[in-house]
Amino acid sequence: QVQVVESGGGSVQAGGSLTLSCATSGGVFSTYAMGWFRQAPGKEREFVAAIDISGGRTAYADSVKDRFTISRDNTKNLVYLQMNNLKPEDTAVYYCAKDRGSVITQRARGYDAWGQGTQVTVSS
Repeated sequence: QVQVVESGGGSVQAGGSLTLSCATSGGVFSTYAMGWFRQAPGKEREFVAAIDISGGRTAYADSVKDRFTISRDNTKNLVYLQMNNLKPEDTAVYYCAKDRGSVITQRARGYDAWGQGTQVTVSS
């Protein structure tokens, strides 16, 4: 059973930056894609970014494209989400998730292990 743990959330002013980290254990990290989702109060969970097993292919939601960067370190079993130029609408609980396979998907049903989430708050 793969376990997923996020860290790095916090509060920042608009225009600032944060980097989220995600650690996994209990599986072979280099064999599955990884993704980030977020959920704001009163809203459904939405896709943010995903990365394939090698890190060579990524996908982003339009709302974060050119501001967020997903990356992974297969030697450390870590996934990162670098968030720049943060906006108040980025405020949400951010979740890291393990993909069921090696191919990127933007659908939550394609992920079978989730972290507990980390809060990101952006003030104007």
